[in-house]
Amino acid sequence: MNIIEKAKNHFLTKEFFLFLIVGCINTFNGTFIAWLCGLFSPYNNLNFNIGYITGNLIAYWMNSRFIFHESLSLTRYVKFFISYIPNYLIQNVIVIIFYNMLAFPPVVSYLLAAVLGIPVTFLMVKIFAFGKK
Repeated sequence: MNIIEKAKNHFLTKEFFLFLIVGCINTFNGTFIAWLCGLFSPYNNLNFNIGYITGNLIAYWMNSRFIFHESLSLTRYVKFFISYIPNYLIQNVIVIIFYNMLAFPPVVSYLLAAVLGIPVTFLMVKIFAFGKK
């Protein structure tokens, strides 16, 4: 199977479509929580991290319930959390570049970070956390 067929098998699926919907909801949740924290804290990188972690918990529940139809478990959550480490690193670098270095508004930086981490995150969650090939 060539790379185009592999990509189709992963990204042209109902699972990926639902992942995008859940991701939009989760992006809103994480961004909103980060923004809300910004009302009380001037530390935008810290606010981003609080929003990210809170959003991760919500994302695990939604992925388990609506996409992969798996029961909640601590082991699966740990794998899910580990699956988000590459995404977390990608997003943090993007926030550092766009917010800290290029002076983009925090919310714009958060949204750019979320969009650019999606494909990597989907594959990690699908294959590693939920064991779907």
